[in-house]
Amino acid sequence: MRPPGTGRGRVLVIAALACAVTLFTATVPLLRDWFDLRVYYGTVDSWLHHGGRIYDYRVPGTSYGFTYPPFAAVAMAPMALLGWRTAVVVALLLDLAALALVLRVLAGPAWRRHGWYGWAWAVCLLALFEPLRDTFSFGQVNVLLLALVLADAWLLAGGRGRWAGAGIGLAAAVKLTPALFIGLLLVTRQWRPAAVAGAVAAGATALAACVAPRASRHYWTEAMWDTTRVGRTEYVSNQSLQGVLARLGETGHAVWAAAVVLVLAVWVRRVRRAAAEGDQAAAFALTGAAACLVSPVTWVHHLVWLLPSLAVLVRTGHPRIAGAVHAVLCTSVVWLWTDDASGVDGFLGANAYVWLTLGLLLWLPAGHSGAARPKTRRSASATAPAPATAAPATAPASAQPGPSPDGTAPADGATGTACAPASPLPRRASSDPTGPTRPAAANPQSSSERASSYTAYGFSD
Repeated sequence: MRPPGTGRGRVLVIAALACAVTLFTATVPLLRDWFDLRVYYGTVDSWLHHGGRIYDYRVPGTSYGFTYPPFAAVAMAPMALLGWRTAVVVALLLDLAALALVLRVLAGPAWRRHGWYGWAWAVCLLALFEPLRDTFSFGQVNVLLLALVLADAWLLAGGRGRWAGAGIGLAAAVKLTPALFIGLLLVTRQWRPAAVAGAVAAGATALAACVAPRASRHYWTEAMWDTTRVGRTEYVSNQSLQGVLARLGETGHAVWAAAVVLVLAVWVRRVRRAAAEGDQAAAFALTGAAACLVSPVTWVHHLVWLLPSLAVLVRTGHPRIAGAVHAVLCTSVVWLWTDDASGVDGFLGANAYVWLTLGLLLWLPAGHSGAARPKTRRSASATAPAPATAAPATAPASAQPGPSPDGTAPADGATGTACAPASPLPRRASSDPTGPTRPAAANPQSSSERASSYTAYGFSD
């Protein structure tokens, strides 16, 4: 669709779109009353002000308590100095700042090209994105963790690898799912950032053990293995492989473990190919999708880890596919099977987000497939033949080889998807907080060459 030619026309389009977004979100229970933030706030308040234990706290009237590693509670301890309303405001501001960083990294080098009109479209579309709107409404930490991980991707892409890995390490210390990104660094033989990530994660965990030794011992020996503390694995909001199996009545661990091993094998093969081609963006996107699949519990709001996949689809020339995935993730369609996920329709519909995530893992363009590879600038010393000892004095200057200019640039931008959301499905707010709402080259690249290649596909200035 061609944008309006005048500024006034663009303002009118954005105003109309904003109204449509408002009407859409008004039909769903957008506000979750910051339930997860209540868990965080209540936990640190009970721990620091009343001498309570971190993993004993429960939100009044519910069975929900703190489920993250102890370092998460240590990192959230400053909330104990704030009133509840101030904590809500601070959490929203942190999420907005993290989202701005995520969008900046995913948009890549051409982020200024989109202008205010393109970014206004992006904001409206993201307001419809169910995992993101639920993250904000629950007061969740998903966007903050995604920002930490993508900050490392940006450092690696720009050749600023000294501290790369620290963000991944911190994210893994707060929540276990991002630890798969340490696996990404190991699988793709990025040894230094992998060591940094591991050291930061271990250091943060050790710090928590010093601050809260009893809570640390309880978590790593008991609470970590008790998935019932998180919620019912068969609940429709759990869009992971284990969620699919639980809804089928398969509660054993053998089938789930086999499925996880198979998914991880596919993930290893795909990220190695992406890394061999210098496609850091795809490697990180594939890891986000795989993490959602193999995690025992992946609530809908955890699917913000699919945002890098949408950016890769747009950048590699597949905006319509990105738009279709985005549209489905705007509809809240899985909630149609909240009460009954039986039958073929339940198997397909109640697990719709799982099938999307699996499709991204299997078919997301990696190794720059689907997009014209940019020409690599080479120095004259690398491209010119060795001079003859008796070169003719009349040799024309135009015969001298030189660097080939880069005349093309891939389409860039993470948020240029077009979403025509399906008709929203009115639903009642639930009392349940999780409820509705390619081979390696013979001569491997140097780190500077990899950085140059990564730069061409985003994750850099």
